[in-house]
Amino acid sequence: MELKIFDSHAHYDDGQFDEDREEVIEEIRKAGVVGVLNCGSSLEGARASFQLAKKYDFFYAAVGIHPGNAYELDERALQEIEDMATSSDKVRAIGEIGLDYYWDDNPPKDLQKEVFRKQMALAEKLDLPVVIHDRNAHEDTLNIIKEYPKVKGVVHCFSGSPEFARQCLKEGYYIGITGVVTFKNAKKIVEVVKDLTIDRLLVETDCPYMAPTPYRGKRNRSDYISYILEEIAKIKGLPIIDLCEKTRQNTKDLLKL
Repeated sequence: MELKIFDSHAHYDDGQFDEDREEVIEEIRKAGVVGVLNCGSSLEGARASFQLAKKYDFFYAAVGIHPGNAYELDERALQEIEDMATSSDKVRAIGEIGLDYYWDDNPPKDLQKEVFRKQMALAEKLDLPVVIHDRNAHEDTLNIIKEYPKVKGVVHCFSGSPEFARQCLKEGYYIGITGVVTFKNAKKIVEVVKDLTIDRLLVETDCPYMAPTPYRGKRNRSDYISYILEEIAKIKGLPIIDLCEKTRQNTKDLLKL
């Protein structure tokens, strides 16, 4: 029984793949990965995601500026993101964008919010979904999501409560589940998964980060999603093959593939 996996959030442009990127991508393809959304988090990362999507038939790109890099988003950068998004049908989303209040040395909250809003407005203009990064910023993230009711997307690497998940679902968003669900101390995300209907659930690696058990602490890769699916299937009492098919279709629905 081979799982056909769609990784809804990856960073194969990351420096951790510089020495063996092509080999890893070929290995995950052979292991049953049929789709990858590679997400930019800086302007350079957006450009690299764009190139990866052009090079590999099963790769797609999200282009955008992560809140940790909010200083990068001037008018020229915003125009370049728009140009990438409109020049190739392999660009399927704006992201990853959002808010990150966890790190003290991140750009000021007001700047993060301004940059988030500008990219939400771009997604609305281009009729593209968004990939949202939200860390320690649930209330502000939800408030900005509500300002753009025509925009839909995914709250990736979800870290909120079941109640916050329900509020995101109400706004038409998907919830992205990473390898954290496999960690022994991951009580909160397990509660979220129990509460979620599978038609709003996406699976993702956020690779090279967030590797699931048994690879925790090592470099992550898309075929490790099988461990995430296994854990979710256990929590939900579902056959893993059905869950894999549904999450793959959810990702395709979000990206209009």
